[in-house]
Amino acid sequence: MRLLVLGGTEFVGRAVVAAAMERGWEVTVLNRGTRRPAPPGVRALVGDRLAEGGLTALADGEWDAVVDTWASAPRAVRDTARLLAGRVERYAYVSTCSVYAQPSPRDCAETAPLVEGDPDAGAVAYPEDKRGGELAVLDAFGEERSLLARAGLLIGPWENVDRLPWWLRRIAEGGPVLAPGPKDNPLQYLDARDLAAWTLDAVAAGLSGPYNLLGEQGGTTMGELLETCVRVTGSDAELRWTDAARLLEAGVETWTQLPMWVPREETPELFTAVYEQNVDRAVAAGLRCRPIAETVADTWAWMRSGEASSPASAPRRAKGLDPETEARLLAL
Repeated sequence: MRLLVLGGTEFVGRAVVAAAMERGWEVTVLNRGTRRPAPPGVRALVGDRLAEGGLTALADGEWDAVVDTWASAPRAVRDTARLLAGRVERYAYVSTCSVYAQPSPRDCAETAPLVEGDPDAGAVAYPEDKRGGELAVLDAFGEERSLLARAGLLIGPWENVDRLPWWLRRIAEGGPVLAPGPKDNPLQYLDARDLAAWTLDAVAAGLSGPYNLLGEQGGTTMGELLETCVRVTGSDAELRWTDAARLLEAGVETWTQLPMWVPREETPELFTAVYEQNVDRAVAAGLRCRPIAETVADTWAWMRSGEASSPASAPRRAKGLDPETEARLLAL
C-alpha cells in the first residue's frame, strides 16, 4: 500500500505512520516540517496547507490512501481533497464524535443528528470545523471512497493534548493527589495506536462511511485509571477521592482542570456526549481496544524517553489544576 499522511509527526498522525511502517507500507508525509523530522524510510514533503502554494509538494504522485487528521479550518481539507481526488483511491479523515448535535442521545450511533459544517469555512469551532472537514472529503471523494473515523477520547504515547501525561506527571510527584469522584465513574477511551491500526485495516479493506472509534462503554473507570498510574510510576502518591458535587461547587472544571473527569450523575449531558458512544459498527469491522494498563505503561515509558522531553513534544493544550488550587481543594 502507498499511504499519504497529512501531518504525521504528532499523536494520531505519528501512530498512523508507525503502524504503516510496521506493515511495510510505502509512506509519504506532508507537513510544515517544524515539529520533528520524519522517521527513516518515510518520504517527507513540506507544505503549509493554509498558505498560498502550500500544496505544491502534492502536485504529483499517486497513493492508495490518504489519512488526514486536520482539526482547524475546513477549507484546508477541501483544497487537499480536491487536489488528490483523481490520484488517491480512498480518503480517511480522522474526525470526532463532537460532530454530533448536542444534547446527543445515549448510546449515540453514527445516524445521530450532526452539527452544521461548511467545507469552505475558516476556523470556527472544533465540532463545526471537523464536520466541515467531513463534508469537504465527501464532496471530493464521494461516499464510496470516504472513510470518516469519528474518534472520542484518545490517549497513549505521543499524546499532545496533555490528558494522560498530566495525570502521570502529577501522580509521579507523589504526596496527596486530588482524585475526582466517584471512583467507579466509567470512562470510554481508545489508544491512538488502536485507532491507527483500525484505520489502516479499514482503508486496505475498502471500508467507507462514518464510524465511531472508541473502546467499549465503561471500558475502565476513573479509579482504575488513577490507580494504574500510581502503580506504573512507582509513586508514593495517596489518592484523595473527593465527592464530585463538592468539586463542582468549588468551581472545578470538568474535563480540563481534571483531565478526563466527567461525572455521570452531576453532568449527565456532557457524560453522554463523551462516554456513551455506540461503537458496534467499528467493533464489527475489527476495532479492538488494548487494556488501560498497557496504554498507561507505554505512555509513561514514552514520557521518560528523551523524545518526550524535547521541545517538539511539548503539549499544545496544557491542562490540569495548578498546585495552589489543588492544595486549596485538598484542604476542604
